[in-house]
Amino acid sequence: MADGGPVVHGYPHLETVRSAITALYKRLSYDSVHTFDASIAPADVAFSDQDDLYLGVQRVAREMVRHLRLPDARMIVGFREMEHAANVELTAGPEYFIELNDRFRTHRRDIGAALAHEVMHVYLHRLDLTFPGTRDNEILTDTATTYLGAGWLLLDAYREDGASSQKLGYLTPEEFGYVLAKRAIAFGEAPETWFTSAQAYTAYTKGLAQARRDEQQPPLTAAGWTGRRRYAKDRRYALERGPDGAGVSGAGGGAYSFSRGPAGAEPLRVSFPCPTCQQRIRLPARGRMRARCTLCRTVLECDT
Repeated sequence: MADGGPVVHGYPHLETVRSAITALYKRLSYDSVHTFDASIAPADVAFSDQDDLYLGVQRVAREMVRHLRLPDARMIVGFREMEHAANVELTAGPEYFIELNDRFRTHRRDIGAALAHEVMHVYLHRLDLTFPGTRDNEILTDTATTYLGAGWLLLDAYREDGASSQKLGYLTPEEFGYVLAKRAIAFGEAPETWFTSAQAYTAYTKGLAQARRDEQQPPLTAAGWTGRRRYAKDRRYALERGPDGAGVSGAGGGAYSFSRGPAGAEPLRVSFPCPTCQQRIRLPARGRMRARCTLCRTVLECDT
């Protein structure tokens, strides 16, 4: 929890975020991911200063449990002085003890954000889905929270001005915006109207632009002229190398790469990440075609 300190911006964790989206689809399946087609509603986690603190926090915790479909899980929430925003004790259940930072006693609007992250820890614990290392595992948790419909609260908790700053979670504001935009594109949502923080809205628009760039990379037909020209040059180079063309990647730093079978037995193929789930897709490099990602079922118009 950044509280008054500098807030990191940009996309330093983008590759881990993309790996987390892929891992969600692989572990849950397309059908299970799409049971989370509706994000948690602002009214369901609203928490005013007039609400009883403990009754209110238990109500919001139950709403998170309901959203993540954990009917046999009970969250017991308390407060204490601590460095981080919150902590959860991961046990066999069905009871889980969550501790919130004492500052949330008076910053109630962000309790939903803190609980969303901690309840997601329980959800992933039950799925037995983890990444190695604390940092990457927390990035997985933030990504899953956002992609499955509760993490917009974490982005909305981001506020920054000349005198103070606050950010919850391990992702940067722009990375939260990126994952939220990925979700919005996949599920047809428009989360812009949910934000109470102007800075969160700005971060979302930047993340949306980054997510749109994923859809405009060759060999997708939506790629711009510059990308298409670079791709054609790289493909020609791979063809000219013959059997040695294996492993030739986009010279401009593109995410696609060319390869052949053993001793050049197979025709040239190109692999590239699906713009929705980031799983690698491998296709023959033979011109225009339509492909379907086997993981997230996205239909892609390509010119390989």
